Amino acid sequence: MSDQLKIKLSIADRIYPLTINPSQEEGLRLATKKIEGMIKRFEKSYAVRDKQDVLAMCALQLAAKVEQNQIDNVSDIEQVEEKVIALNQLLQDHLS
Repeated sequence: MSDQLKIKLSIADRIYPLTINPSQEEGLRLATKKIEGMIKRFEKSYAVRDKQDVLAMCALQLAAKVEQNQIDNVSDIEQVEEKVIALNQLLQDHLS
């Protein structure tokens, strides 16, 4: 028996049938809800001619957030590495 789940998601007034692993369902439904909320905010805030413009802005905003998170994570890792090196040096100096 297959453990795949068939669901339908509605985004921008279109239905998208998907076959997924059950563990993905909650994340996909939350993402759909977030996209729908973004669409409503863009439609209220800007004069948009069609859904494609709104969806492009949603995609840009979500992709920018992912990219910024990656940049922030690299920066955090570099800071942690610097602190570990400094701590290691302090320990070496203390032990010498």
